[in-house]
Amino acid sequence: MSDNSGLPQKALVQFNCNGHATGKMRNDLNVTMKLPFEEGPFIMATDEGSFHGGDATAPPPLALFVAGLTGCIMTQIRAFAKRLKVTLNDLDVETRVVWDWEAKGKVYETGPRSFEIDIFIDSDDPIERQQELVMAAQKGCFIEQTLGQANTVTHRLKTADGWVEA
Repeated sequence: MSDNSGLPQKALVQFNCNGHATGKMRNDLNVTMKLPFEEGPFIMATDEGSFHGGDATAPPPLALFVAGLTGCIMTQIRAFAKRLKVTLNDLDVETRVVWDWEAKGKVYETGPRSFEIDIFIDSDDPIERQQELVMAAQKGCFIEQTLGQANTVTHRLKTADGWVEA
């Protein structure tokens, strides 16, 4: 018996985001979950501080990225604790993400260095059950699963004649 509220055994999960540049470096974002059902829109924004010429009116994109990773694992731990019948009295998570940054002329290049997630569970259950919960949550966290493998990201640029690869 499935504890997935009537969802099919397999499904695609799709989010779409439409962004519009506003202000000096601000981006207004409209995010919608499209599959397996529609949720949203979720209205968000990013901005940069003075380093990039922004006004810091919203979090920078990297802050949203780290928040998304942290929130994803926390959500899965909380959801799966109910399904696995693991007592969860309290939960705290501390995430550290480090990137390499290197100047390249007038621009710079980056690369991921480390992703570290410290989980603090207050539970009456044995540590083995807590570990089982965290392992299940890792497998269920979309962002962590995305980071754990090589990915292909494609870019297209709109031209007067249609789309070209960028």
